[in-house]
Amino acid sequence: MRRPLRPQPGSVLGGPLVHLDETASTNDRGRELALAGAPHGTVVVAERQTAGRGRQGRTWTAPPGRALTLSVLARTEAARMELLPLAVALAVCDACEKTAAVECMVKWPNDVWIDGRKVAGILIEARPQDGWAIIGIGLNVDTATEDFPAQLRDTATSLRIATGAAVDRNLGLKELCQGLSDWLAALREPDRVIDAFRARDALSGQRISWTQGGEGMSGQARGIDDTGALVVFTDGGTEVHLDAGEVHLQQRA
Repeated sequence: MRRPLRPQPGSVLGGPLVHLDETASTNDRGRELALAGAPHGTVVVAERQTAGRGRQGRTWTAPPGRALTLSVLARTEAARMELLPLAVALAVCDACEKTAAVECMVKWPNDVWIDGRKVAGILIEARPQDGWAIIGIGLNVDTATEDFPAQLRDTATSLRIATGAAVDRNLGLKELCQGLSDWLAALREPDRVIDAFRARDALSGQRISWTQGGEGMSGQARGIDDTGALVVFTDGGTEVHLDAGEVHLQQRA
């Protein structure tokens, strides 16, 4: 049975919580609110998105009443936004683990995995020059296997699937807001963010392939550097540092 979402009117992030039955994209709504002067910590959560987006032009779909689809307005200095994708991924990991008996890892830069399958996706659309970013999160909370499109059932998961039991979305939302509050504050301590991410890095030591500038490449991931870039040793023996905005990770090779 689908459990109704009953969010509180405000959140621990310090801003108002806007709960919508349906919207095209929570990120689009969050951007509108940011431009209108909404405060840091404003949360937009929707039961259904008609045009949800993922990274690199992908779509994000989630069954109503089963997942959390939300966006958060973060107002922060441009210098702190470099590690924002990592901090948000850590917040999602913490929230998952406090909501259900699971263990999470992160596929760089910010796909959250449980047992090698994706439980959450993150899309950050930032305007550093204006001092704000919209953090979009899709988290599969109480989603059942049959709720996923057939082509995703081998690669996607949910807290429900991972534990074999129903999971309360209200608890998931509460813990997600708390995790974001904690890790957005941690951006003042870059070393803490980097160290915590390295402990959850699902790609470290793995062979990966990627596309950069239209060219296919492969190599072994060797963790992240102090700026959050992915360090890879290519098959040709060259050490490269990949920026999330420049590459498209295709798969683990």
